[in-house]
Amino acid sequence: MSIITPIKRYLPHELHTRIRAVKLYRSEHEISFVCRRYKVSKSSLLRWNKRYDGTPGSRLMDRSHRPHTPHPNSHTLEEIKWVRNLVRRTPDISCPELWWKLHRKKGYHRHPGSLRRLLIRLGLRPGKAASTKEKHVPMPYDTPTSLGVKWLMDVKYVPAACYASQDGQKFYQYTMIDEAARKCFIYPYMEQSSASTCDFIRRAILFFKYVPAIIQTDNGSEFTYTRKTDRIHPMDTLCQKLCIEHELIRPRTPRHNGKVERSRRNDQERFYNHLSFYSYNDLLYQMSNYLYRSNRIPSRVLGWLTPEEMTKKLMPISSPRKAPKLPENIMDFIYGDVSV
Repeated sequence: MSIITPIKRYLPHELHTRIRAVKLYRSEHEISFVCRRYKVSKSSLLRWNKRYDGTPGSRLMDRSHRPHTPHPNSHTLEEIKWVRNLVRRTPDISCPELWWKLHRKKGYHRHPGSLRRLLIRLGLRPGKAASTKEKHVPMPYDTPTSLGVKWLMDVKYVPAACYASQDGQKFYQYTMIDEAARKCFIYPYMEQSSASTCDFIRRAILFFKYVPAIIQTDNGSEFTYTRKTDRIHPMDTLCQKLCIEHELIRPRTPRHNGKVERSRRNDQERFYNHLSFYSYNDLLYQMSNYLYRSNRIPSRVLGWLTPEEMTKKLMPISSPRKAPKLPENIMDFIYGDVSV
C-alpha cells in the first residue's frame, strides 16, 4: 500500500532524510543508487551535499522563497496606510465602497480585485471559504440596456434584532430596482399588504421620475392572489391605470428575480447588520440616508460605475415614459386615483 498522499504534488524530504542521503553519498556510493533509494533528483542531492557542513540542521532546512525586494507594482506603504486608516474608521465598509473612496479622495488607481486581495493579506477581511453547494448554471439572459424597460420589486423583513423597542411591532422593506442601471429605491412599511404595494409603486415613480414598461415580482399575496379567483388584485388594477405590465416569476424560484435578491443581501450586509432604530420615523430617516449611500457605491457588473453614474450614462440613449403630471399636493398622487 502506498503511503504517498494524492493531495500533494510531492512529499518534501525531512531534515534527517537529507542528512542520511548526503552521508550515504559521501561514503562513496554511486549517485544513482542514492537518488533511487531516497527518491530525489541528482541536482537536489548535489545541492544538499554542497550546503552540508557536518553540523546538524540549519543549512539543510527549507529556505524562504519570498523575494528579497517587493514587486514594482505592489501596494506602496502609503497606500496600505490609506487602507488601514479607512477600515479602522469604518470597520463595516464594503470593498467596492472602500475602493470608491480611495479612488475619489486619494487618487487610488488600482483594480478593485487587487484591493480585495490586499485586505485578505492584511487580515482585514476573511478569505472566501470553499463551497460544497453545486453551482447553478444560469440560462442565457438579455439584461435591458435602456432605463424603464423593467423594474424588479420584492419585500424584505426588517430584522427584529434591529428594533430597540419591545412592543413587538414588525417592519417591512419594499425594494424596487431598475434592471438596466441597478439603481434601487427602498421604503419601510409597518404592514405587508396590497395597500403598501400600491403606495410603494407610486413613491417609486416619484423617485425614478419615469414609469416602467414592466414590473416583475414574485407570487406573494401582496403582489397577486395566491388562489384562483375572478377578482383583480389592487396592484394589477394600479398597473392597468398606469399602463404597466405586471410579470410574475415562476413560483419558488427566487433566482428569476436575482438582481433584487442580491440587492436585499447587500442591504443586510451594509445596513441591517449595523442598524439599531427606536421608531418607524427613526427607521425611515436612517433608511433614506442609506438609500443615498447605496446608489453611490460602484459595482463590478456596471464596469465599476455607481448606479447613479450608470443612470446618467443611459439617460441620453433611453426614452422611458415620464412620470404623470403631478397635482399640487403630491400626496394626492400617492393616495389618489391618478392615471397616465
